[in-house]
Amino acid sequence: MIQPLHLLGFLGQASPASSSGCTIAPGGFRVDGFCTDPGSLHIPVAYRSIIPVLVLTIGALVMLALSAVLPKRARPGLWPALTALVGAFSLAGAVWQWYDLGTAGAAQPTIGGQIFYDRFSVLFLILISIAVIFGALSADSYLRREGLDGIEAYILMLMSAIGAMLMAQSGSLIMLFLGLEIMSIALYVMAAYHRRRTQSGEAGLKYFILGSFSSALFLYGVALIYGATGSVEFGLIGNFLTGNVIANNGVLLGGMALVIVGLGFKVAAVPFHYWTPDVYQGSPTPFTGYMAAVAKAAGFAGLFRVLTQALGTQQANWRPIIWLMAVLTLGIGSVMAIAQKDLKRMMAYSSISQAGYVLVGLQAASATGTSGALFYLFTYIFVIVGTFAVIGLLQGRGEARSDLGVIRGLGRRQPLLAGVMLVFLLAQAGVPFTSGFLAKFYVIQAAVQRGQYWLAVIAMLAAAIAAFFYLRIALLMYSSDPAEPGPLPVDVPPADAGVLTLGLEPIASLDLETTLVIDPPSRGPVPVPLAVGAVLAVSAAFTIAAGVSSFAIDFAKQATTLF
Repeated sequence: MIQPLHLLGFLGQASPASSSGCTIAPGGFRVDGFCTDPGSLHIPVAYRSIIPVLVLTIGALVMLALSAVLPKRARPGLWPALTALVGAFSLAGAVWQWYDLGTAGAAQPTIGGQIFYDRFSVLFLILISIAVIFGALSADSYLRREGLDGIEAYILMLMSAIGAMLMAQSGSLIMLFLGLEIMSIALYVMAAYHRRRTQSGEAGLKYFILGSFSSALFLYGVALIYGATGSVEFGLIGNFLTGNVIANNGVLLGGMALVIVGLGFKVAAVPFHYWTPDVYQGSPTPFTGYMAAVAKAAGFAGLFRVLTQALGTQQANWRPIIWLMAVLTLGIGSVMAIAQKDLKRMMAYSSISQAGYVLVGLQAASATGTSGALFYLFTYIFVIVGTFAVIGLLQGRGEARSDLGVIRGLGRRQPLLAGVMLVFLLAQAGVPFTSGFLAKFYVIQAAVQRGQYWLAVIAMLAAAIAAFFYLRIALLMYSSDPAEPGPLPVDVPPADAGVLTLGLEPIASLDLETTLVIDPPSRGPVPVPLAVGAVLAVSAAFTIAAGVSSFAIDFAKQATTLF
């Protein structure tokens, strides 16, 4: 445990403490049995607490070194295989951490109190490692089809995962901000990665501008909280607020609001959701699924850390804000999804609606609500990555189509692929015997236990509204397939594959590096690469298994160490 003696005490030299104690110089402090000297920057590092982060970092560096010595056109499939392997080692390290912690309840601060080592953070490390594996396997065939294969996409994926892990393990607002920026910068580039699609560049630019603005608000909120409490570490903030009554807490409330705004942007909560439909629609489809899983999980990990650990004594102030955000997110996400005719935009609003249910669990501010929210986030990764993997297969080269017509008749052309997609749709709709049903049930149960009956009713009504557009897609999959394909988007030429239009006259491009090749999706069966098939099979199996058994919710309950 950290015993602070000075605000800047972490800038100290560590030396083993004697069994009878130690003399601490002014400006020093005690960390995990070590006494520090303010004249040095040395801090004892508990490497076991950051094993997955180290694995991803070393893996990314090794891959970069290999790319420097191997031919530019390395063996196809090498980089996704290595990325998935790094993700698997990271997953193994996180699982080891889970058993290493045993039944330890309270978070263990390490590395000068900047990192928390507990089962809450380890659950997110496992989740993010799985997302890396699934993201690499799903992206391989897409990137090769689009002529974008290379090491860059996979390094960005690893870097964003490192930032997300640091957010989940953060023990201070500064570490949370560093993780947020590491993750966000990589995701901005991933959104704009398809350099031959105008929509992808626009998505990256919008994400970058709005994300930078939200990060600035978050950092301003950090400064206000520091000014009100004299610390940026969650534990010290909580201790200060527990032992002191602030006569004028306007600065603290302002900082709390700005931090909620900054993290609310990352989880796509209303009213900070405006970027989501455009970014989801324009980003490369496999990256969209990866972003939806990782950014949402990391954002909620940060929200839980800040609100329940640092500002747990301020529940009377932040719970009404989260209540209102949950209601708006559930309502707007569900209603707006109905009006969409583009699959990716529809899933963007669906993702907004799903965030509303996690907010319901957060608003409960209880062990039941936290375990329900963790279960929701953990099972959601399998559903959302699988959904976008199916959409990516159906779009055709150049993402020629993502309208609802592209999925029509899939049940007759490819019954197995349609069945997998149906599982994902039913899970998002909250149909029994899927993980989505239990996830919604647990967070609504938490709201009822806290006496939030109106919030529970609104959540159930939103689920009923959302079921309409999920079942609409399901009906289209099993409806008759028209003889002629539907219209292509207005900016995509129907015949000439080497022509781009900007809404005016067609412009022929002679530069192969900047020519977008459009292949309308085939009306026959689409090939399913082995790697994508494995992701779909595992995701569908887990979605069903988590809906009919208790292993996943037991896992989430064991990770609820914040209460």
